[in-house]
Amino acid sequence: MMKFFNKSFYVLTILLISLIGACSTKTDSQSQDFSYDIEPVDFDFNKIKERGYITAVVDNSATSYFIYKGQPMGYEYEMLNWLAEDLGVELKIIKDNSISSALEKVNRGEADIVAFNLTVTKERKRYVDFTNPLYFARQVLVQKKPENWREMKIHEIENELIRDPIQLTGKEVHVRKSSAFSARLANLSDEIGGDIVIIEDSSSLEVETLIKMVAEGEIDYTVADEDVAMLNATYYPIIDVKTPISFSQQIAWALRSNADSLESNINNWLEARQKETDYYVIYNKYFKNLKRSVDRSFSEFSSVQGEKLSPFDEEIKETAENIGWDWKLLAALIYQESKFDPNVESWAGAKGLMQMMVPTAREFGATNLFDPSESLSAGGNYINWLQRNFKKHVKDSVERQKFVIAAYNVGIGHMQDAIRLTKKYEGDPTKWEDNVEKYLLLKSQKKYYTDPVVKYGYCRGEEPVNYVREILERYQQYVLLLTSPEVIKKSNAPVI
Repeated sequence: MMKFFNKSFYVLTILLISLIGACSTKTDSQSQDFSYDIEPVDFDFNKIKERGYITAVVDNSATSYFIYKGQPMGYEYEMLNWLAEDLGVELKIIKDNSISSALEKVNRGEADIVAFNLTVTKERKRYVDFTNPLYFARQVLVQKKPENWREMKIHEIENELIRDPIQLTGKEVHVRKSSAFSARLANLSDEIGGDIVIIEDSSSLEVETLIKMVAEGEIDYTVADEDVAMLNATYYPIIDVKTPISFSQQIAWALRSNADSLESNINNWLEARQKETDYYVIYNKYFKNLKRSVDRSFSEFSSVQGEKLSPFDEEIKETAENIGWDWKLLAALIYQESKFDPNVESWAGAKGLMQMMVPTAREFGATNLFDPSESLSAGGNYINWLQRNFKKHVKDSVERQKFVIAAYNVGIGHMQDAIRLTKKYEGDPTKWEDNVEKYLLLKSQKKYYTDPVVKYGYCRGEEPVNYVREILERYQQYVLLLTSPEVIKKSNAPVI
């Protein structure tokens, strides 16, 4: 806690701090949430391999993980997918913007990796281990230029900005709680011999939100890693990010301290991949090609900025209400079909947002499939028809959605064949996974597509099975990034 000149002022300050819910501090440990100071579970790489998937915690940010026009993106997201593929496991993702909460999840075994722009610090290394660094970054001060900066000369702008850290004495700097920025500012206070007023905001508040608050004049200063700050400065030209407050620091992923085999495998993977061009292609995509990165990250169709997936969200929501689906599930299907392009036509002649064939579309009310409204209306009518056909057979609505999605891709006839095969071989014809899904796959084998119960012959079942899986995975991603954490917690939404 900062030193004050007399006891009464000290007491008054403590009272004010308790009222506003912020913390003015000179040491990270005095205010940091150490909920992750727990004994890590014993769950190393061999158990992860046996389980078949690795779980990573990410945050919704322009560099870690976000949705852009329906497609999941982000530096950490691409790197994690690459890692999982090379390790021979599936990737599951949890979103958590709180650093302390994410580290706690790792130690409790709810996740295996924390992957969002984490600075390696001695304090954190007491509780978790870190991989080799993915890259290095300095911490910089984020401050606002004068409102009329475009009309000012460079030296006039410079005179208005903080360039020497000693000028931060007495200034309020807002940072995310439990971040490395708080510790750095506390150390900087000691170095300059003057107190910086460190305001630790919510641990779930993203760095980019604090940067936006500086740009809009809500707060005067914050701190960010230089690469993230430069990306945001491209979008908010009124902010300045040229004042460093640290030397280069290691950015890495956090792991359980007893997961030695996992750490070794990831470090070996990093060492090999960092010698390849593809590694730097991914890095440059998000941190160097700033104009394109900004166009993606700060688009109205980016989860970083809002909750839009496409220009047709309102129409999709209306159609989803008519069919009784979460609109994000219907959006995931539409993205799979057309990537939200209303003018696309497949090699087979399917057209529009819902990629319907002309005869089917006409039957369900559409004459111009390139009209988004007609395409959505006809697609919704078709989905309702499929739902009515499956309703008596599959009572569970969530399970029924999987049958409908598969039928949307492969046709109701092949689905009925798979159901009959499931019954014949004593599976559960009301369940998708390991039952109807299994026999839809087997319809590519002669023994099964020539079976007397089969009426529609050969089917390359891998395509509809993958279609269902990919749509459900995308839907879960949409839920993670377009739904508040409170709603996700209440709904017990699954991880990816």
